Amino acid sequence: MEFPEHETTASDIMEMFARKTGLSASGNRPKRYLWTDAFAVSNFLQLYHQTGEQKYLQLALDLVDQVHQTLGKHREDDPRSGWISGLEESDGELHPTIGGLRIGKELGERSSSHPYDERSEWDHDGQYYHYLTKWIHALHQVSSVTEDTIFSQWACELAKTIHKAFVHQERPEEPKRLYWKMSIDLTYPLVSSMGRHDPLDGLVTYHEVRRQYVGASKCDLDDEIADLSKICSGSIWTTGDPLGIGGLLFDACRILQMIADETYAEDQTLLLKVLQSSIAGLQHFVAQSTLEHQPEKRLAFRELGLAIGLHGVPMMLALLENTPGLGSRNILRDILNNLMPAVSVAKSIENFWLSATNRRYESWRAHEDINMVMLATSLAPEGFLNLKAMKLK
Repeated sequence: MEFPEHETTASDIMEMFARKTGLSASGNRPKRYLWTDAFAVSNFLQLYHQTGEQKYLQLALDLVDQVHQTLGKHREDDPRSGWISGLEESDGELHPTIGGLRIGKELGERSSSHPYDERSEWDHDGQYYHYLTKWIHALHQVSSVTEDTIFSQWACELAKTIHKAFVHQERPEEPKRLYWKMSIDLTYPLVSSMGRHDPLDGLVTYHEVRRQYVGASKCDLDDEIADLSKICSGSIWTTGDPLGIGGLLFDACRILQMIADETYAEDQTLLLKVLQSSIAGLQHFVAQSTLEHQPEKRLAFRELGLAIGLHGVPMMLALLENTPGLGSRNILRDILNNLMPAVSVAKSIENFWLSATNRRYESWRAHEDINMVMLATSLAPEGFLNLKAMKLK
């Protein structure tokens, strides 16, 4: 299923995605994947903001429900059934995230008795920490737009559940760490190593959840935030991976927004470190000349992750100018101004993957759903990047 090469918009892509993955009534059998769907929720909310068309808000709400009904429950090929939390059907409806959410991989999870193989593990189901934090962010965005606190409650319950499952300590004298991947029921690790940015992403996401509860019932994540703050201390986040750099810029964008609206009480050391890591990573990425490679040697969703993050740079600069009392303002301005020339890279990446010729390669088609949705996010990034409620234009 192709979208037109010229005059392609985020709405073209997202309406095609809704049909292709069974979200639209006239679409195919539902096919849900947590990372892709988290970005898709934000995209539909942005389209609702841009157009005022109720159908886009409904698609976002329907997608949240379909994800919970699909990925919050055991697989059809699993001897287990029902909510992965173990709750009865009616209680699971009220707390669909309290057991976590499956990734949505094509193959079932690897059993704990089966030997680990790094290559094949990518094809097996389970739960990924960094996918779950993206879904928490999506729930936050829905709550912000609809002003319905049930989405904030689900985000809080998911945050507390995954922290308890993924954060571990081998011995009392050793620091805590996060597992990369857990079993569907969160009872054992499938990949014990820790993702480089997972603690940072979790820390910023927990602050985001707590921000949504300001003035409402409290979501107590103090202990969880303390855990991740300690894990993050002394961490090195510089990476040449474009998706990783984009994630750092997204985290920085969230931190600055929370500082500006006074819902982030920590000092600005973390923000400065994240931005400095982004600059170092960008320098490394540019030096690799990856964007000069042929399409079969490029991964669109990783590049588009960078493009999305880069769209946050001018947003942060504008926010900085409108927050006169901000400490480290001059240092932050210098860092962001140093990042501004790279923003043009985002448009270059978008134009490359908007070309129908470049989308004919297996490198695109093998990850088509993720690529489609993240391209749409890059074309209309505010729904993903902006933490404030998006009022209709």
